[in-house]
Amino acid sequence: MNAHLPAGYELSTDPARLDGERVHRWLSEDTYWAPGRSRERQERAVAGSLNFGLYATDSGRQAAYARVVTDRATFAWLCDVYVDPADRGRGLGTALVEVVAADLAARGLPRVVLATQDAHGVYEKAGFRPLAVPGEWMTRPLAGPDTPGR
Repeated sequence: MNAHLPAGYELSTDPARLDGERVHRWLSEDTYWAPGRSRERQERAVAGSLNFGLYATDSGRQAAYARVVTDRATFAWLCDVYVDPADRGRGLGTALVEVVAADLAARGLPRVVLATQDAHGVYEKAGFRPLAVPGEWMTRPLAGPDTPGR
């Protein structure tokens, strides 16, 4: 799975290896989609998902994170993709998304979706495209601490 990663980084899907405090801080303090997310909610999200951590090989420091919500058969939703500001500009976001997509394809999943307000270019480099028929998709917002005002 590390074939497409920049030199000096490795990927792990072991949730025990995640730096939970670091990931929580990234998401709850530095994203538009999870501001104020509680640590307990983040831990439940990790427990119910496939998790991908990207680590610097020299220090073991976590450099990026992605989470996939899936039934492991027909559908996957890629979310919580984050690259540490100190590691940005090295192609890690695109590489991480490509490796995640390859992993999901190897598991036999036929599709993966995501939502983004500002990283369309990153995801397009990894093969994502806008929905062909967006009018077929619907959403039902639910009130809660992670629900942005939209």
